[in-house]
Amino acid sequence: MAAARKASRYGHRDATMILIGYRHGLRGSELCDLQWSQVELATGRLHVRRAKNGSPSVHPMQGDEIRALRRLQREQGPSSHVFMTERDGPMTPKAFHALFGRIGTRAKMQFQIHPHMLRHGCGYALANAGHDTRALQAWLGHKNIQPTVRYTELAPYRLGVSGDRSAMDALRAAARRGPPSLAPRRLAAAKAALVRSLIAPARARRRRRGCGR
Repeated sequence: MAAARKASRYGHRDATMILIGYRHGLRGSELCDLQWSQVELATGRLHVRRAKNGSPSVHPMQGDEIRALRRLQREQGPSSHVFMTERDGPMTPKAFHALFGRIGTRAKMQFQIHPHMLRHGCGYALANAGHDTRALQAWLGHKNIQPTVRYTELAPYRLGVSGDRSAMDALRAAARRGPPSLAPRRLAAAKAALVRSLIAPARARRRRRGCGR
């Protein structure tokens, strides 16, 4: 966002697009199609209309979002869409994709970025904050829960331990809480890692004895 603000005289618009897209997990098309009729600045609510037959929802907005949108409204003047171009037309997904890539270059990102990363970033951030899969499904507007699982299956709270703990620590924590704490696939992976850690030293000892004969 800092790179977006410094990029051009439309820096505030660009930074606001990134902020709103990330906070609400919007696709590029949803962000470009956002209209002022969907924004309730007085009550701090955003009416989200989803693409791909997704479920619409009403999201609360935080103070920095409301302030950014109020400023954008003052600077742009009357318009139907929230994010307008210098030609007084709505920002298109193709134009935003190119703009987002240029911002990434100015920010000296080590890899190529695209607008859908804002949606993915939102999903992973919510999962890492401890929100469950159903809550993420509602926030992101997924009709089917399967696309949502990608965000929560590796979240730290699923194991209940920090990412730098060993497989043994994960199993001990799971044993204290009982079977429901770990999803079957997570538990199986932890067990497999533990078995490998126990088998490897025994194999090494056998190899050493074989070499000594």
